[in-house]
Amino acid sequence: MVKEFNQRPGNDRRGPPPRGGPRGGPRGVGFKGGKKVMVQPYKLSGVFLMQGDNDAILTKSLFPGESVYGEKRVSVEEGSNKVEYRVWNPYRSKIGAFITSGVDTMGFGPGSKVLYLGAASGTTCSHVADVIGPSGILYAVEFSARCGRDLISMAKKRTNVVPIIEDARKPWNYRFILQMVDFVFADVAQPDQARIIALNCKHYLKNGGVFMICIKASCIDSTKLPKVVFQSEVEKLKAEGLAPKKYITLDPYQKDHAMVIGFYRPPEK
Repeated sequence: MVKEFNQRPGNDRRGPPPRGGPRGGPRGVGFKGGKKVMVQPYKLSGVFLMQGDNDAILTKSLFPGESVYGEKRVSVEEGSNKVEYRVWNPYRSKIGAFITSGVDTMGFGPGSKVLYLGAASGTTCSHVADVIGPSGILYAVEFSARCGRDLISMAKKRTNVVPIIEDARKPWNYRFILQMVDFVFADVAQPDQARIIALNCKHYLKNGGVFMICIKASCIDSTKLPKVVFQSEVEKLKAEGLAPKKYITLDPYQKDHAMVIGFYRPPEK
């Protein structure tokens, strides 16, 4: 279900790849038999679309020759050079599912400064790092020490990632590390997640900057219908001083999840 988003018609060659397929998909380091595929820029800056037997969204790898979470990789000849792209699996990444659903905005792009709350082991962070490129910077906050070890390992090779092993409920604890950012994303799956992202936006998001939060209905209230939970969380975000613009559910990639995108202190019209 989409609220306020305009999706491209189904016959648009640059539209989103089709939904469906086995959950997670097969893992590997390339496409079997060296099948020919076509890669072209997607409608979102820093994201690419692969067209072949199975369409997919891609990011251009900052660290060619190695996968992060077993994702497929595609090498394409561009002139005399080979460029490696990584398949962004929507079953493994909330932002990947959001993009694959056909949205027209994602709030960040090449050169952006991003604050990511709930970075886990760095699966999605690695793609965000690819999108923002070497001129951008990604501050990745994760509370779990175990996941943090994997995050730090990923960041050793993607030098535009700054791993922060801290509690996102206490943004003042990492005030000496961060600078103001263009985009804040939260995937913390906590009952007070609206308060958590609001606190971080108030500390670090520029006026007019974009925020995005992934809501898992069962983590908020498992006794209510997901759409009721989503609407309730939107109201909480408004009460915290944020300006939600729209939301989209992430089915079938992420069951009972929704993504809300909006602005912090948007300019008055």
